[in-house]
Amino acid sequence: MSRYIIRRTLIAIPTLIAISFVIFIILDLAPNDPTGSLPLTVPGDVREAIREALGLNDPFFFRWLKWMRQMFINEPLNFIESVFNISIGAGEDRVRIVSWSSRSPVVDTIIQRIPQTLWVLGTAFILGVIIAVPVGVISAYKQYSAFDNIGTFVTMVGYSVPTFFTGLLAIIIFSVWLGWFPSFYDTTLEVNSWETFVQQVKQMIMPVAVLALFNAAALSRFTRSSMLDNLNEDYVRTARSKGISENRVLTRHVLRNSLIPVVTLIALQIPGIFAGAIITEQIFRVNGLGQLLIISIQGGDVPMVQTLTFIFAVLIVFFNLIADVTYGLLDPRIRYD
Repeated sequence: MSRYIIRRTLIAIPTLIAISFVIFIILDLAPNDPTGSLPLTVPGDVREAIREALGLNDPFFFRWLKWMRQMFINEPLNFIESVFNISIGAGEDRVRIVSWSSRSPVVDTIIQRIPQTLWVLGTAFILGVIIAVPVGVISAYKQYSAFDNIGTFVTMVGYSVPTFFTGLLAIIIFSVWLGWFPSFYDTTLEVNSWETFVQQVKQMIMPVAVLALFNAAALSRFTRSSMLDNLNEDYVRTARSKGISENRVLTRHVLRNSLIPVVTLIALQIPGIFAGAIITEQIFRVNGLGQLLIISIQGGDVPMVQTLTFIFAVLIVFFNLIADVTYGLLDPRIRYD
């Protein structure tokens, strides 16, 4: 297993380098200029000096290598220093990626947005998995029962209806008509008392419910399908003929084998915690990474878009590795060495 992890990690490095090149060249070709938001009264020589200071007049390959050094060396060290409050040394000499819009370091802005994203999307993802797996297992075991029919209807509706519709519907019903929950997410709220904790829970309920319904709908249908494929296998009939209890057959044999493809879907959804709720964050005014990406695209903030896109790519590659390693833990027949 250790050799497989090392081999996959070494393969991931050139993969990320190729991804970074594609991201950089696509966004570099976009018609954006950091001086475009400056007043028209700013002289042309000043605009050219700004472009020169940002290195935009350098050759493309040189700018890509410089950005690569920042993404793979400088910014990870800055991230570690900011999160763990430690000093690695020579921090003031590291060239940082600066946002064109806010003129502040990109990584610092991302670190400020991460807690809001994790509060909402992380809670929705965990809640969706907790709901989806049991519902999928029970629906498969009690196929065509009332529970299965109701679960199928709810999951089909949850997966078919887009989140922007369910989000707006939730705001109209629970905020405008009933007045139970706030219609937007207050990112400036500090939880330091019981009253503020209740406010935090109230403003999280609607966005978390909308995202959890969407995530649970897809995952439960996938779990049900995988369970049905394994319930009719020969090893299940053999286990039952040996007198093994039904609960043990279901949990020890069927569920364990059925979770192998489900793990892939769960692992690929985890990066969506950081990037997949762009529309929902816009609807509920959640000041997270999804909203930051939309604002950066609209404002032509190329350094911010490049950094966020590359971070999402790193998460996808990493959790693909986690999914592959989990296969070996769930199925002892899989060997990597």
